[in-house]
This record gives sequence, C-alpha cells and structure tokens, in this order.
Amino acid sequence: MPSDAARQPLVAIVGATGTGKSELAVALATRFNGEIINGDAMQLYDGLPIITNKIPFAERKGIPHHLLGVVGLREESWQVGKFTRTALNVIEEIRSRGRLPILVGGTHYYTQSLLFHNAIAEDIKEQDVYDLSEEDKILKWPILGKPTDEIIARLKEVDPVMADRWHPNDRRKIQRSLEIWLKTRRLASDIYAEQKKRRNVTALSSGSMNGEYLSAKALEAENTEEEDHSSRLRFPTLIVWVHASPEILKARLNNRVDKMVQEGLLSELKTLEHFSQGQEAEGKAIDKTRGIWVSIGCKEFEPYMSARRSSSMPDEELEATRLAAVEQTKAATRQYAKRQIRWIRIKLMNALSAAAATGYIFLLDGSDATDWSTKVEKPASELVEAFLKGKTLPRPASLSVTAEEMLVPTRDYDISERRDLWVRKSCQMCGLTATLEEEWIRHLKGKKHRMLAKRKARAQVRESSALNHD
Repeated sequence: MPSDAARQPLVAIVGATGTGKSELAVALATRFNGEIINGDAMQLYDGLPIITNKIPFAERKGIPHHLLGVVGLREESWQVGKFTRTALNVIEEIRSRGRLPILVGGTHYYTQSLLFHNAIAEDIKEQDVYDLSEEDKILKWPILGKPTDEIIARLKEVDPVMADRWHPNDRRKIQRSLEIWLKTRRLASDIYAEQKKRRNVTALSSGSMNGEYLSAKALEAENTEEEDHSSRLRFPTLIVWVHASPEILKARLNNRVDKMVQEGLLSELKTLEHFSQGQEAEGKAIDKTRGIWVSIGCKEFEPYMSARRSSSMPDEELEATRLAAVEQTKAATRQYAKRQIRWIRIKLMNALSAAAATGYIFLLDGSDATDWSTKVEKPASELVEAFLKGKTLPRPASLSVTAEEMLVPTRDYDISERRDLWVRKSCQMCGLTATLEEEWIRHLKGKKHRMLAKRKARAQVRESSALNHD
C-alpha cells in the first residue's frame, strides 16, 4: 500500500432500507479483503431473520459478519453506548487480521455514534453504572420506573431545557435525559451546548470543505490533531450512500413485505408471542416500547394476532384484519425509509460538515436493479480503491444529478443544537403538543386545526347571538 494510504480506514455504507446496502457490503468485502459489521439495531437480535431482515447465509458468500444475531431475547436491550464500544473492539480485531472493516448502517443513530466522537457517550462511559440493566437502573434510581409525568416533572427540576425539548409522551427520551443527569450529575442540555461550541470552533479553525476534497492521509491528519475532537470522525472514513428513487423504493418495500409474509413472518411473530406469554407467566414484565418489540410488523400485526388468539372473529373479518396489518406494515416500512433519508440529509450531513468531511460521502443511485453493477458496485469499488490508496477523490456532487441534489442538507443546522427553536406549545382544541416552532406553525396551518378553529368560531358566534337575543 502506498505511503500516503490511509491508516485505520473504515468504509461505511448507509441508505434507506431496501436499497441494497448488504449486497454492496458483501461485494466490497470480497474485493478488498473486508469483514462486515452490522449497524442495524434490530439485526443485533438472535434468530427472527425475517422480521429483522437479516442477510441470508447464502448471500453472505463466506464473508464474516459481526454483531449479527448476538443478543438473545432474554438479554437486556443494547443501548447505543454498548453498541459503539463493542463495535470499536470489533473494528480493532478486524484490523489486527489485516482486513478492512466495513460498517453497514441501518440504524443511522447507531452508525453516526460509531463514526464520530460523542461527548455524551464518552462522559457517561466513565461512570461505573454505564452498563446497568434496566431493572438495575430502576433499583438504583426508582424515578426512572415511575409514570412518565413523574419523570418529566423531575427532569424539569434538574434540566428544564431538556424537559421542554421532548414531547410529554416521549418516555424514552425523557428517561434518557434524566438518566444522563443521574449518572453524571451533568445536565444533558449543558453537554449538548458544549458539544455544539466545540463543533463551531472546529468548523472555524479547519474550515468547511465546501468543494475542498482531501486525500485519505490529509483526512487522517485532520482527525489526529492535538485538540478536543468530539465533532471529529474517529477514523478516516469513506461513506457510500446507496439510494433509490422514491417510487422505485416504494414498490421494492411493498414487495419485500409481501415476501416476508410468504416466508414466515407470522411464524416469527408467534414465536415472540409465546416468549412474551412465558415471561408474563414467570412474573416478568416486558417493555414493548424498546428492543425487538419495536420491529416493524410487531405493532401492526398485534390486532390480527390478538384476534387469532381469541378465535372469536369470523374468518372473513379475520382475513380482512390480516390484510390491513400487511398494508400497515408496508406503510410503516415506507415511513421508516423516509426517516432514514431525513437522518442522512440532516443529522449526518451536518455532522460531516462540522467535521469538515463532506467530501467523503458519495451517493450512488441503485434505482435500476438491472444495472446494479455499473451504477453501484463498480463506482463504489473505484471509490474505495482510491480512498485506500490515498488518492484524491472526486467531488461527491459530480457523480450524478441525484447526488448533486441529495448531498445538500435539507436544512443547514441540526435541530438538537438550536435551543432557540425548542418550544412547548399545546393546542387544547386539537389535543396536540408541539416541541418545535416549525411543528407548531405546521399544525396551525393544518387542515384539521383550521377546520376546528372555524367550527369553534361559528359556535362562539351562535352562542353570542343567543345571549344577545335573551
């Protein structure tokens, strides 16, 4: 390898579900002596290959896949910190064998936490209680097991900024913000503010890429300076974003759900159902708002599974319930794909901008599955080869019209870093609470709100007229 080649390189593959990330990872690992690291939170779980969409063994082509099926149903769900630390160890092991680590991200929150230094995770990592199970956390801090309104009341006492940040029903995020304070005695809002300040300093000192594309060696130097680098990439990293047009992706995802049902999705849901019943029989409560229980399909098929258990629903109605569950699963899958793309275009792109590394994410359009080799596999291989050899990479937006359009953040800031946009406003008329100014404005302009407002205004006019008449 040439002297200017990147040391400790990492290749990361991101994109919406159903775009072919796993297929590309196998192709690149085959060509560049790589091993694959799973970055999908649901695929961490053992078994259940259909509902978690694990790549079949035959399609892995003998390439080692790490962090795939490593968490049993009886085990505590992994938090992002445990994933990150475990994945970093796996990366080190892969490199010790002289091989290239290739991260395949499905849960982009996990992927991004691994790619970048994370101030919050590293602060908490120092605490002895970092790896406590949920049960042990509640034993140590009983408030975390209380009803959500009690948790948010406590959070308001210690960190009112974060309490106002979250929707009052978002129990997990409310818990997490209070948990940070309980573990570190530092406010999550202060940590976020410090992290933002460091990112701003980094951006000012190193400059934004804005068309400047460095060699892998230069990126490595940027990431190893003697300074705080909480906004920096952990390693010289090449990111490949596998994309597909919305209409093409919609059809693929719909077909995939149909295939999942044909191949045994209901059988896996029944397995989860039996496990849940067994746990309940042992007096063990299951939190179905986290872990494998939030896999797409679990919530959507619950009415059908419940109807099957009761055996009281007529066959025609039962079949209609099943078909409705299939359609809801398709809709949820499509919505998830949209959220993944939004994460890339807002969270990831802004993080790369702060790290002066927007020249290291390349979008490849895999809409045409019949031309996958030419449009995705071949250019990806050329990019990885150039990256590993330390050659100057092309301008990402130059690869295609789609790349030029999509490789621009949908907004030039991360909402988590803009306290001035955090609000807590409630519409009593509609029963809605907004936590962002843009959400509140969107609600006020929405059809439902405007219709109810007009109805309320007419009712007030009628009431006023009746009082005047009396």
